[in-house]
Amino acid sequence: MEPNGHLAVQPWMIDPRTMRVMDALARAGITARFVGGCVRDALRGHPVEDIDIAIDQPPEAAMRILQDADLKVVPTGLKHGTVTAISGSRPFEITTLRRDVETDGRRAIVEFTDDWRADAARRDFTINAMFCDPEGHLWDFFGGRADLTAGRVRFVGEAAIRIAEDVLRILRFFRFHAWYGTSPFDTDGLAACRAAAGRLRDLSAERVRKELLKLLEARDPCETVETMAGIGLFGYWLPEYAGTELLRLVIANEQAVSTADGLRRLSSLVGVGAEAAAIGKRLRLSTQESLRLTVMLAAAPAIDIGHGPAAIRRQLYELGNALYLDRLMRLPSAVDTRWLEAWRLATTWTPPELPVSGRDVLKSGVPAGRRVGALVAAVEQWWIDHDFAPDRAACLAELHRRIERGEDA
Repeated sequence: MEPNGHLAVQPWMIDPRTMRVMDALARAGITARFVGGCVRDALRGHPVEDIDIAIDQPPEAAMRILQDADLKVVPTGLKHGTVTAISGSRPFEITTLRRDVETDGRRAIVEFTDDWRADAARRDFTINAMFCDPEGHLWDFFGGRADLTAGRVRFVGEAAIRIAEDVLRILRFFRFHAWYGTSPFDTDGLAACRAAAGRLRDLSAERVRKELLKLLEARDPCETVETMAGIGLFGYWLPEYAGTELLRLVIANEQAVSTADGLRRLSSLVGVGAEAAAIGKRLRLSTQESLRLTVMLAAAPAIDIGHGPAAIRRQLYELGNALYLDRLMRLPSAVDTRWLEAWRLATTWTPPELPVSGRDVLKSGVPAGRRVGALVAAVEQWWIDHDFAPDRAACLAELHRRIERGEDA
């Protein structure tokens, strides 16, 4: 098939790092074209982050050619035809054209091909199945550009068959709709997802977690989330789902300060007091993510933005900036000047370190024991009460005063 469209040449296409990879492949007679997300995002006029390349020769051949061109090459997935070339510290994922030989809903056995349409036909959605060369010639076999313009996320071919090949495509359908789609959902795709919803429990927690967090980072995923809940997609992985009311508040707050956090938004989908540990275990969250979730779902402490900067700094010191921000984002409202002041402090103020320690207590003649810790805690509380202003000399003076008076608190 000849190209059936054109994309204006983008800066990333003619970046010297990109051209070094493409030129090395071309000199060896390998046809290489950009594919997937980079083409999709360029057509939308959005920044391109990852550059994926498809080639019509086996991965081993590409490795030899790229290495001969003094490029570092990592065999990231030879079995599936993928290698990663590093050019000027930028990675380029390069994959040989493939067709599926056998699928089981999670993994696929593939064979390599030189048929560009066959490779496009095995991809999930039309908007991800377009190729483009460095001159901007576009190969769009299944109407992806029109779907992208219309805000329509549509499976390549028959939706039910594509889902049967890889159940993760259910979550990807909703993720891409949240990012690129507009109402209404593609009817055939939604019906196929509804019919196969029960199969989501066959997926690994890692894959589900990744897709959910990416989906929730979209500008406004509320309609998507509600539709997912309506067809039973949260029944197994997030049975604690409690609606999108808090999610809408969190999104409004985040948008007011130009940020988005998938885990924070996930926490807003379940009620306060939900078992954070159970959710973390089910979705295989990291230790740090589980801690964040626990703090966000806890009933206390309530964030105090009504008593001025000193009260805000006190809570920042107690919680840490990141965990404080997580709880702040769950408060109404971002248009309140007090809320904005709290956010400003949380993003600019660094909690200081207590200027004294147990070593200072011991040097003052207090024997080792429980009193040492009690004295440090008492001075720390005094220091906090004075809004962290006292310096080391003042804190030492307060410590010595308490020692001399026999005070521990």
